[in-house]
Order: sequence, then structure tokens, then C-alpha cells
Amino acid sequence: MSNRNSQANKQAARERMRAERARQEKRDKIRRQLVVGGSIVGVLAIAAGVGVAVSNMNSGSDTKVNNKDWLAAAKKQPFAKPAHSTGDKGTTVVIGKKDAKNTLEVYEDMRCPVCASFEQSTGETLLKGMENGTYKLQFTMGTFLDDQPQISGSGSKNALSALGAALNVSPEAFLEYKKALYSEKNHPEETDDAFSADAKLIEVAQQVKELKGNKTFEKAVNKGTYDKWALAMNDRFTAAKDVTGTPSFKFNGDKLTVDGKNPPMLPQQFDSAVEKMLNEKK
Repeated sequence: MSNRNSQANKQAARERMRAERARQEKRDKIRRQLVVGGSIVGVLAIAAGVGVAVSNMNSGSDTKVNNKDWLAAAKKQPFAKPAHSTGDKGTTVVIGKKDAKNTLEVYEDMRCPVCASFEQSTGETLLKGMENGTYKLQFTMGTFLDDQPQISGSGSKNALSALGAALNVSPEAFLEYKKALYSEKNHPEETDDAFSADAKLIEVAQQVKELKGNKTFEKAVNKGTYDKWALAMNDRFTAAKDVTGTPSFKFNGDKLTVDGKNPPMLPQQFDSAVEKMLNEKK
């Protein structure tokens, strides 16, 4: 018994020594990596600083702006309405064939996740009806999500202002930019006020042919040229008392729904709802 214990103690001591050597070798390796890594990080930090500076020069501020500060800045801007809009304040945005006999009104908020889902699943179906002359599209955009206590911000207003800058380029740029902002790749969670940063909006715009590298568009986004227009558009949205959520649709002034209440979210639902309205018109 005594001999077995002595042998076990010696074995245990040898194991402890081997373990300690292994720990020391590991500490030495980590120390060497930190020295080399620190140098690399320093270089990368300098490069990143230059990169951020260049990015900010080209893409405006990547800082998110809260609701109060955005509104204060907007009040200082002169009012400007984008080209390709009509009405006293340019809040009537109609796109499509002039001889189309029907008008489909679209009500959306740029931070709305359900609007993004609609765009991703049924956006092409919506545009097809415009392209074949079944109807003209009239867009009324709201910014009510910015005012919700739990997700308060300025992303809806800022993105709408950027859409105004896109509309000023062309109706096609407006549609393509809206599609890009609502895409699965670019649209943030409802609680993420990513669109409040000009840099984010300009980054997404690089995916739109007419807006890529478009300095006039970028200047308008950075300066907030269409901020007051965005507020006027929201006033128009708020005035539509029968619109209680987004997305919402009206066909020649009547609510377009699948069941008298909910909007058609899927292509087949949308086509069926439009077809029903067309048949009722005959």
C-alpha cells in the first residue's frame, strides 16, 4: 500500500511538471502572437481610419440621427419638391402610362417590415400591372414608425427624403431605389434605425444604375434637400384617415383587400383582388 502511494505521488509530480511546461509554452506562444498581432492591428487601424475618412468623404455621415435632431435640422432647410411630382408640395407621385384608366394607390412606410415583405414577394406583380397599363401607381409614404416610443428614430423620414432625391432623378430610379431599400439584403429590422444614417442610404443607392456614383443624388441626401418634402408627404399620408396600417392599397379610391380587411400580400392574392375590382367596374 505504502509503495503504491509513493509511486503514485512521483507519477503525479511528473504529470504536474509536464502540465506546467505545457502551460508555459502556451503562454510564450500567446505572448509572441500578441506582439506580432499588435503590430498588424496597428497597421489595420491606420488603414481603417483612412478608409473611414475616405468613405465619409464619399458617402456622407454614417451617424444615426435621432428623431428630435432630424426634425430640428429639417426646419432649417428650404422647401424643395422633386421633379416628376405634382401638386402644390409635390406630394402627388404618380408613375405609369398616362392613358391608364385606373389608379392603384400604395401606402407604405420605409421602416415597415411588412412593406418589405410585400416588396420582396409581390413587388414585381405590382409593377407588372403598371407596365401593362392596367393601372397607374400613386405612392403616398408615411413616417409614423419613427414616432413609435419603442423604436423612435428618423429612418422613415430620412429614407423618404432620399426617395425624393431618387424621384428627382427619374421615376424609374424611385422605383428601383425603393425596391433596393426594401430588399432582404438591405432592409433592417424594425427596431434598427439604420436608414437614419445618410451613409447607409447612399450605400444602398450604389445598387441602382441611375444612382450609382450620382453626385447630385448624394449631395441631396447629405444636405437633406427633400427633408421638408418628406414631412409634407407624411402629412398627406396622415390625412388618409381610412389607412390604418402599411402596406395599404386603394383601387380607384376603394380599399384593395383579400377579405375586406387585410391587404393582398402574395402575388395570387394581389392579382385576384385587382381582377375583382376590375370586374366590379364593368
